[in-house]
Amino acid sequence: MKPVLYGAPLSPYVRKIRLLLAFKEVEYESKMIVPYATPEGYEQLNPLKRVPALVYGEHTLADSAVIAHFLDATFAEKKLIPEDLFLKARCEWFEKYADYELASHTTFTAFSQRILSRLAGKQPDEKAVNIAIEKKLPPLFDYLESQLNGLFFVANTLTLADISIASQLISFEHAGESICEEKWPKLSQFYQHFIQLTPVGPILSAEKAMLRKLLGA
Repeated sequence: MKPVLYGAPLSPYVRKIRLLLAFKEVEYESKMIVPYATPEGYEQLNPLKRVPALVYGEHTLADSAVIAHFLDATFAEKKLIPEDLFLKARCEWFEKYADYELASHTTFTAFSQRILSRLAGKQPDEKAVNIAIEKKLPPLFDYLESQLNGLFFVANTLTLADISIASQLISFEHAGESICEEKWPKLSQFYQHFIQLTPVGPILSAEKAMLRKLLGA
């Protein structure tokens, strides 16, 4: 029985689940759902009509954090959430930090303005993007820089924390931005290492190809 993942690949929340499944080597089916244009009946899978949603047998789940924790427990061969209670809490903290704090500026400002606005035939609000890059993101990146003592955020091994943070940084890259290596050397190294991990390459390449097609580049 394969999980069925509903969502758009360019969503960082869908990306988080796709990466988690790839690292765990779990086969799954994908169903395209475009945010803000969900088909009739989709609310049966996600009452908020957001992505992602997951169907696994008779079970239906919404919200990327809920889905990620369910999948990690269900396919437990390669755990991406630590068993230790403190380390698990740290992992959950970084996931929330990425999903809410980083996302506000990497995805819902930079990516939204630079990519989604173009797809909608609108001019991007570069003033909002510049505020995000110059004012909002630096203290968030400062914090992440202070939390890195290697290539991973928790327990010196790959966890959902790394996947969640990298998923938002990929959206930032899609928006044409990058992490300044001089200001945040450890965070930059973390990101460059992450995107070179074996399961990440095909997913990132497919996303870039999709972007080129959508934007006519």
